[in-house]
Amino acid sequence: MARPRRVDNPPNPYALAHVEHDPGSAPFARLEVYEEDAKTILSENRSPDVGFRFSLNPYRGCFHGCIYCYARPTHQYLGFGAGTDFDRRIVVKVNAPELLDRRLRSPRWEGSSIAFSGNTDCYQPLEASYGLTRRCLEVCLAHQNPVGVITKGTVIRRDVDLLARLRDVAGCRVSVSLAFRDEATRRAFDPYAPPVEARLETIRQLAAAGLDVGLALSPILVGVNDDAVGELLERAAEAGAAHVFLSMVRLPREVRPYFEARLDEALSEAQAAKLRAGLRDAWGGDRADGRFGHRMRGRGPRWEAVRRLFEVRCRQLGLAHTEGAALDLGAPVEARPRAPRGQLQLPLLG
Repeated sequence: MARPRRVDNPPNPYALAHVEHDPGSAPFARLEVYEEDAKTILSENRSPDVGFRFSLNPYRGCFHGCIYCYARPTHQYLGFGAGTDFDRRIVVKVNAPELLDRRLRSPRWEGSSIAFSGNTDCYQPLEASYGLTRRCLEVCLAHQNPVGVITKGTVIRRDVDLLARLRDVAGCRVSVSLAFRDEATRRAFDPYAPPVEARLETIRQLAAAGLDVGLALSPILVGVNDDAVGELLERAAEAGAAHVFLSMVRLPREVRPYFEARLDEALSEAQAAKLRAGLRDAWGGDRADGRFGHRMRGRGPRWEAVRRLFEVRCRQLGLAHTEGAALDLGAPVEARPRAPRGQLQLPLLG
């Protein structure tokens, strides 16, 4: 288990003041849970780089503490920080199932696939006690609405029965996120997420239940885990994965200071320099000062080599594959007619 971290947040551009602690004097970040009655529950996305239109996030913030998480800046809109606040100040949308049911009952809802989740892990540890993701999936089942799930969490094993029913009546695709092959590297970048073997076991259990499960090989950090692509594909295929997507790390401007600070803690000076050089190369040198950019697709020669290896091994292993999408929901099963909404119109009698 990763060691506790001291409070460390980059300055919030929306806050009037920022607290700076002397080195080593900051308090340890403790878990704080905030319950809220949300106003809406579905977020709509129109980016061509993301493989879904609608997503549902029962939680804001994520206990897993992945240091590269592109969703960290969203915490700043709440008056929190994008660093340890994102990991330990978690907002729970306690009315998520009721809001979802109301939305799916609307005559304007067209039955689009819903991604669980676009920003934070819907199966992070708090789900074991709150059960909001399961209740939302039960709503989708009642409305026969297709879903896609992406997670690092092992709590999803609890819901195998429910996901299987969704598969049968609407369509359900799951991607388990895993991008590191050894525990030392995993702890450096995904400090509080489940171990490598636990995530492979999750793929194995979901596949054994007949679910459409795959691997989210994301994020790739050239110079750190690009040499693990082939091995991870093989191990995922052995566990029963049927599909995989690949994407490069994204580092929004607000995330970069926190990422680099954790990077320097976890890696030696030589390792950190190798990673920085690898990312500059993978992004094709798109910033003159060499700082990390904000891209989902790489274009440098090293990234092209990773992509070629990825495509070749996927074909050899029989894995359906895509690049760049945050979550490919796949095609839902054959559409079924929706139940009539509102009052039926009777034919006029002559």
